[in-house]
Amino acid sequence: MKIGEVARQVGLTVETVRYYEKQGLIAEPGRNTSGYRQYSTDIVEHLYFIKRAKKLGFSLKEIKELVALRDIPGVSCKEVREQAREKIAGIRQKIAELQKIENDLMALISRSPGQGPLKKCPIIGPMGIPVPGEEK
Repeated sequence: MKIGEVARQVGLTVETVRYYEKQGLIAEPGRNTSGYRQYSTDIVEHLYFIKRAKKLGFSLKEIKELVALRDIPGVSCKEVREQAREKIAGIRQKIAELQKIENDLMALISRSPGQGPLKKCPIIGPMGIPVPGEEK
């Protein structure tokens, strides 16, 4: 298949497929006699894997590490499972950080009267951020 066909089939842009190739996430395909790259079904499957891994929150660097595990003799599903567990730990940490931010913002909102001058608004005023047009 040509790159446009592959991109359409997987739901990516041609530029994305080329980028993944440049980043070493997929192998460079062979060329036909006309000089066009010919992508195999293996590359298509690999692109589906990359797309799914991205949806699961893996970065391209992490995806490259997962792909590299396939080429190491003796590596089992256990190592891949551990990578996934590490990803879950990172996600849980981010969730905790976002929950703290949410709680801090909710606390500021609850202390805000919702009316009056901005300099008395706990969301802006007490943090020392000057409000244009208002005196201190």
